[in-house]
Amino acid sequence: MSKKKNDRIGVVYSTDPEFQYKQEEENELEDLPMNQQKMRVMIDRKQRKGKEVTLVTGFVGKEETLKELGKMIKSKCGVGGSVKEGEIIIQGNFKDKIIELLKAIGYTNTKGVGG
Repeated sequence: MSKKKNDRIGVVYSTDPEFQYKQEEENELEDLPMNQQKMRVMIDRKQRKGKEVTLVTGFVGKEETLKELGKMIKSKCGVGGSVKEGEIIIQGNFKDKIIELLKAIGYTNTKGVGG
């Protein structure tokens, strides 16, 4: 007989017959409407061996929505990139193009940060 991964939190065993185990709950954020998102686009060179990347930060919502947005930006710019820790990372300097793209699809509160 195989056991599934135990997802009970904080308690190994209880002698109380009325005891209910607490299950881990996923608190996934709902997507804010596009026009309420405060997206920021910036160029970053830190810890990247001098290579430029364009960071898109400030997204509030589901991870899968952010990944879809990252995929769309990568395909429109024709470059690689990734989505990590709530940020979209695009290889190269595409700050102006990404700001235009985001505003065109409805993220009207998007701004560029830094030089």
